[in-house]
Amino acid sequence: VQLQASGGGLVQAGGSLRLSCAASGGSFRRYHMGWFRQAPEKEREFVSAINWSGGTTLYADSVEGRFTISRDNAKDTVYLQMNSLKPEDTAVYYCAADRTWTRHLRIETSEYDSWGQGTQLTVSS
Repeated sequence: VQLQASGGGLVQAGGSLRLSCAASGGSFRRYHMGWFRQAPEKEREFVSAINWSGGTTLYADSVEGRFTISRDNAKDTVYLQMNSLKPEDTAVYYCAADRTWTRHLRIETSEYDSWGQGTQLTVSS
């Protein structure tokens, strides 16, 4: 499956932005999907995940209550709505597909086997 992330940009602290990730070439509706981010000189970290149906979601503590993940299986797209943005949210954001069928959502980068190219989010103070 090919993933194309978009929607990044420059936003002031306290602002909002929505990222999109469009999938093609695979069975999107069968995959759990995740968002990760990587700040300069830091390791890529888990942000959020959503199960195949959209009925179960998971968030990192740092974004819980501010970010919302969702998906539209009819459009083969997963979204990340980001509110109350902080400068520490600045990073390249990646979407990823977990194509292994699992009961639970996973948070390790190694467990996701298809990655998009990333989209830059910069939050100014």
